[in-house]
Amino acid sequence: MTKSTDHQMPELDFNTPALKRHRKIRALKDRMAGMGIAVGGSSVILAVLLICFYLLYEVAPLFSSASIDAEASYTLPAEDQGESLYLTTEEQAEVGMRVTSNGSIVFFSVADGSVIDTVKNLRTEKVTAFAVESDTSRLMAFGYEDGKALIVKHDYRISYPDSKRKITPVVEYPYGEDAVDVTDFAIRKLTLRDGSDSLTMAAIGDTSSAITKVTKDVNFITEEVELSEQSEPLPFVPDVASMLLSGNQRYLYVATRSGAMSEFDLRDFDNIELKNELSLFKDDATKLVSMSYLLGKSSIMVADSSGRVSQWFNVRNDETNEEKLTFIRDVKQPVALVDLAMEQRRKGFATLDERGLVAIYNATSTRQVLNEKLSDNSARLISFAPRANGLLLEDSKGLHFFRVDNEHPEVSWSSLWGKVWYEGYQEPTYTWQSSAANNDFEPKYSLMPLAFGTLKAAFYAMLMAVPLAICGAIYTAYFMAPALRRKIKPVIELMEALPTVILGFLAGLFFAPFLEENLVATFSILVILPVGILLFAYLWSRLPQQIRWLVPEGWQPLVLIPVVVFLAWFCLALSPIVELNVFDGNVRGWITNDLGITFDQRNALVVGFAMGFAVIPTIFSITEDAIFSVPKSLTQGSLALGATYWQTMTRVVLPTASPGIFSAIMIGMGRAVGETMIVLMATGNTPIMDVNIFEGMRTLAANLAVEVPESEVGSSHYRILFLAAFVLFIFTFIVNTIAETVRQHLRKKYGSL
Repeated sequence: MTKSTDHQMPELDFNTPALKRHRKIRALKDRMAGMGIAVGGSSVILAVLLICFYLLYEVAPLFSSASIDAEASYTLPAEDQGESLYLTTEEQAEVGMRVTSNGSIVFFSVADGSVIDTVKNLRTEKVTAFAVESDTSRLMAFGYEDGKALIVKHDYRISYPDSKRKITPVVEYPYGEDAVDVTDFAIRKLTLRDGSDSLTMAAIGDTSSAITKVTKDVNFITEEVELSEQSEPLPFVPDVASMLLSGNQRYLYVATRSGAMSEFDLRDFDNIELKNELSLFKDDATKLVSMSYLLGKSSIMVADSSGRVSQWFNVRNDETNEEKLTFIRDVKQPVALVDLAMEQRRKGFATLDERGLVAIYNATSTRQVLNEKLSDNSARLISFAPRANGLLLEDSKGLHFFRVDNEHPEVSWSSLWGKVWYEGYQEPTYTWQSSAANNDFEPKYSLMPLAFGTLKAAFYAMLMAVPLAICGAIYTAYFMAPALRRKIKPVIELMEALPTVILGFLAGLFFAPFLEENLVATFSILVILPVGILLFAYLWSRLPQQIRWLVPEGWQPLVLIPVVVFLAWFCLALSPIVELNVFDGNVRGWITNDLGITFDQRNALVVGFAMGFAVIPTIFSITEDAIFSVPKSLTQGSLALGATYWQTMTRVVLPTASPGIFSAIMIGMGRAVGETMIVLMATGNTPIMDVNIFEGMRTLAANLAVEVPESEVGSSHYRILFLAAFVLFIFTFIVNTIAETVRQHLRKKYGSL
């Protein structure tokens, strides 16, 4: 008898209080995790955008135009003293000075035009010529009918009575109150140049011209300065409009009203020669308006009746070793110019045209920062305040004072990214030189050498890192034994934790001198090591199987260690012999003298090795993970269909892992581009543009590290450094965008494998 029993499955209750509570908690955790991820991702995007906006905030003022505001207008101070020959102000732009046609010097308040003091002409003779040595030296000269010249200097003394600043103008006579004998004829045109050893003055009369040098000798007994004069005749040039003496008193430039320039060589004062003749005008100019020096007394600025202002300076010829006055660049206004004013501390100038319109330019960048009508067609003179924060303008109504805000006139896209012809250079160049010991120095802010150095350092680093890292990752992920892989991969990834400042320190102080002393060994290793490894692999494959099977599958790299060590030792041991017999014992001298290649101890080769060593772990780790993550079913299916391991690797694994490999390369490149300490310590840190592997460079990141702590907040230098940071930011953004685009394309293309 068979008994049948019913087995009923117990009913499961999924709505018990405990399960409901568990589901609620899990749902809450999911929502919190989602919110946390969203907030974190949004915060990262917001932080990046804030960085971008802050950089733009600091950079934007570089490209803003200047502004000018009228502050005071009044009748001409001491108008009864005659017409104005020269206008200027003192440092604070509170006290102005006007030199009149009768030789008087009038000091007045810039705020309201009230006369502070008037210094009358010391001589009874009529003033027939007037010259200013430079705005910064404050030295002037009056020429008279009797051929004499009175040297005058205006100065300003500051005191604080009752805790209030008081500026007292004074007039000094550095060569005495007695006029200096210059010529024996009435002076019509006059120029002067003062130096520590001598004062030179050139004068032109109605039919004659002469030059006088006043030599300063210090009496070694009394320590008094003794003056001795020497005068020499000059070839007469008719219809002279302007004259200039060079800053070193070597050359005299005489320009006629028609724009013909005569250049005299004064180096042999007993035998003055006409060095050169040239024309300052183009076809549309008919009259010379003004000729004066820029700051530094190197560049001559010529204004003509066509509205053009041209810049000229001496350029040395390599073949003849002679200097030649050369046209460099020009700017143009649509109508004829009336006056030209130079900034006293920058390479800037202002033009005044017949319409009363004032334009402000920077000479080097040729950037126009202001073009505004400030007067009617009766305007006659303009002058900058010493800090270029004020402008005096004289017209038929009197004097007008304007406040000028012009912070960054020297910056333009052409000066940042184009070739610029700087004073003292033989040709236009890309130059970064932000500071110097000389006050007359002109900052050079070309970003091209820094961008070039950044790409150069990254290129050589990637040239070393990419092949080693990718090939190492391929072998580690696909061919190496799992037990060995578990040891090798963490060691290589641990390399990334090594501070780059240590790598830079070792590269600069140890590896660079070692590389210089073992150049032959270094380059021979790059050739012999790969060839030796391939030869050893070939010989290993020809050994009997019993010997090869002694090494387990995937552990073969351990056998290569002694081979690599031996080949490296062999190259180092052979290096002195090769250098002695092939390069006469000095391979660096052979590179420099025979090949004509400049060699710097800290160069791109050192950076390539050091920074490549730092980038390898990043590329290796990401590439190895990408290859190792390829599904085993793909490799097993390929092998089952008869493909070899190499065919499977090249045709299945690598295409599938290509998005990850490309990302690894781009991330490694981003690391190389942004690297600071290695390139700072292991290169010459010189901002030059040279593809030579034996020359150094300066990168954008290294330049920021060096110069940001020393820059003045708010200055052009400071903001251009922020611009360099923005360029680095944009470059990284572009690289990452390209990387993501290519990665998505590769994923779509090979995602079906």
